[in-house]
Amino acid sequence: MAFDFIEQQLRARSNDGLYRACKTMSGPQGRLLSVDNKTYLNFSSNDYLGLASDPALIKAWQKGAELYGVGSGGSYLVTGYNQAHADLTEQLKEWLGVEALALFSSGYSANQAIIKLLLGKNDLLIQDKLNHASLMEAGSLADCKMLRFKHNDSDHLSQLLNKQKSADSNKLIISEGVFSMDGDRAPIQSLYQQTKSHDAWLMIDDAHGLGVLGENGQGSVVEAGLQNSNLQIYMATFGKALGVGGAFVAGSQAFIDYLTNFSKPYIYTTGLPPAMVYTISQAANMAETEQWRRDKLQSLIKCFRTLATDNGIQLGCSNTAIQPIIIGDSKQTVALAEKLKTLGFWTTAIRPPTVPVNSARLRITLTTNHEIEDVKMLVAAIRRVLNEL
Repeated sequence: MAFDFIEQQLRARSNDGLYRACKTMSGPQGRLLSVDNKTYLNFSSNDYLGLASDPALIKAWQKGAELYGVGSGGSYLVTGYNQAHADLTEQLKEWLGVEALALFSSGYSANQAIIKLLLGKNDLLIQDKLNHASLMEAGSLADCKMLRFKHNDSDHLSQLLNKQKSADSNKLIISEGVFSMDGDRAPIQSLYQQTKSHDAWLMIDDAHGLGVLGENGQGSVVEAGLQNSNLQIYMATFGKALGVGGAFVAGSQAFIDYLTNFSKPYIYTTGLPPAMVYTISQAANMAETEQWRRDKLQSLIKCFRTLATDNGIQLGCSNTAIQPIIIGDSKQTVALAEKLKTLGFWTTAIRPPTVPVNSARLRITLTTNHEIEDVKMLVAAIRRVLNEL
C-alpha cells in the first residue's frame, strides 16, 4: 500500500518508547488536573503565574465578548485589527519598553515568520543548539546558511562568527531567554556583546521568561541588565506566564512595518479574537503589577531544589520554574511518569526528538498555584519511584 510507511514509522516510534498521544483533560487549568475522572496534582503546566483560570481573567474574557464578540472576522490587514488589538499593543510597548510590535496567533508562527522573512541565501543564522523546534525548523527551511553554537557557549559563538568571511551578509543570532526543556537562562549580556562586535542582529525568544523574570516581569533581557529595546528582535508568548494564548514580535518601527507588509504568516492569518486580546491585556496588567506571584513562585522553586537535593535527586542547573530531572532512557522515563500518576502527580516524560537522544527527562514545572506542601509530597513521590525503578 502507498501509505505503509505510516504504520511502520508509528510501530518504530512505539517500540522506541517515543509514541505520543493526546490526553483529554476536563475542567480548568490549575493546581489540580482531571483526567478520566481522576484528579492529579499538576506539575506539567506552563501557567507559571497561575493566571490561566484566575477569576479576573474569566471576567475579562466575558467582558471582551460582550464588547467585541468572539471572532475577529479576518486577518489584521482586512477586518481583524480591533481597538482591543491597538490598546494591547500600546500597553505592551509601555510595559516592555519597545518601540513597536506585531501580534501573532502563536509563538511557533511568530518564529517561523521572522526567520523566513529576514534571511536569504547569502545570510547567516546562528542558533543556540538547544533552541526550540519552531526556531530550528524555520532555520532549516529558510534559504540562509544555519550554524549552531554549543549551548550557552559564547566563546563557541565567537569562533563561528570569526570564521565567516563575508562581512556584507546579514547575521542573526537567536537564543531562548529561558530554555524550555532545561530551565536554564541564556548569557544574554555576552550574546549582546558578540552581536555588537560582529555587526549582527540579536533575537531573544522569551516565551518562558516574560512575566516571570525581570523588574515588573519584563523578562529575561531586563533580568540580564539590558533593555528589551537593546535587541533587534524580542519575541514572547501570552500562553505561558500570562495564561492566555498568542504571541508577539517586538523591534523597531521599521522592522514591524516590514513584517506587516511582507510576512505571509502575518498577512494571511486570521487575527486573534478581540475578546481574547482584551483578556491578554488584563493578564499583562496583572503580570506587571502583582509581584506577589513572582515572589511566591521563587519560594516554591527554592523549596523544591532544596528538598530534591536533600533527597539525593539530581536536578539540572535551573533556578526557574522549569526543573528537569534527567533520566536518559526514554522507556524508563515514561515508566517513571506513569508511576507518579498512580501516586496522584501529573508529570510529563519529555523524550527525543524534543530533547537530544539519551537525555529523556521528567520536566517538572512549578506555578504560583502550588503550595509548599504540594512540593514536599512531590519530592517524596519522586524519591520513591526513583528508588523502585
